[in-house]
Amino acid sequence: MPYNCVINNEENNLSKAELMNMIQSYAFAVNDLTLYLDTHVEDEKALKLHNEYTRELKKYADIYEKKYGPLTMYCPCNSWRWIANPWPWEGGNN
Repeated sequence: MPYNCVINNEENNLSKAELMNMIQSYAFAVNDLTLYLDTHVEDEKALKLHNEYTRELKKYADIYEKKYGPLTMYCPCNSWRWIANPWPWEGGNN
């Protein structure tokens, strides 16, 4: 199933904190399922869930990066956006 990059309005209206919460939740679930699948390689239900959560993680990470900038150094962008916003000690918020 190909990744669908269409973002509906409800997902696009999530706050920065809500998006980060979704990303962290899906990342935890993907990592946990990965560990489970290491020892239960034939569990088709877990594999299907892993794939679904991986797609959701990518979707929310893409939304976040489009609105707030890169989450990792692997995000392709046209400029060096790590330094675009104030750092925490300069009054920026995380």
